[in-house]
Amino acid sequence: MVLSLDISEVNISLFRWVNDLGKEYPFLNSTFIFIAEYMVVLLAISVLFIWFTRNKDNRVMILCASIAFICAFVIGKISGLFHSNFQPFVELTDVNKLIHKEKDNSFPSDHTILFFSYCFSFWLFKRGRSILWVLLAVLVGVSRIWVGVHYPLDVLTGIFISLAAATFIYLIVPSLRVTQSVINIYEKYENKLLLLFKRTRGNKSKNF
Repeated sequence: MVLSLDISEVNISLFRWVNDLGKEYPFLNSTFIFIAEYMVVLLAISVLFIWFTRNKDNRVMILCASIAFICAFVIGKISGLFHSNFQPFVELTDVNKLIHKEKDNSFPSDHTILFFSYCFSFWLFKRGRSILWVLLAVLVGVSRIWVGVHYPLDVLTGIFISLAAATFIYLIVPSLRVTQSVINIYEKYENKLLLLFKRTRGNKSKNF
């Protein structure tokens, strides 16, 4: 009981420390709002771009990162059944809430799970060359506290779940035959579609 109380107090204190930075440095708020709300669009575009480089190693990486995210997301939802808390702006007073968010269970942070599942997977596959992705994931986690919608424990739990899922998938999935089979089957039909597209464009050019 005492340990639980101590963790709760530390969680709230850390939240206040980060969230209050938005009051001390309001000129940074727009940056953290953008990171918290819209960086997911950059991640989605980057995933699509990497996939359509048509490099097989890149496609294995994206496939593994996507599986890691699904696994981490499911684990996160299950963990939310055993522990739950509303967002800080619901439970605490004088929170610097910077974005709109409906009242619900904020444990763990879905945004953190999403970014760390992909960004840490990128780092595992590319190592030193993808450290910026990990830094971006950290920024996203911090931003969710900064804008007032998550506690540090929500974010840290999301990080732990994501790192565990990404590492497990990285160690197991790339070496499975089914992984290469899925990529090969996809590329087979992708090549057929590209060939059909080229023929269609060729026929239109002849007609003109």
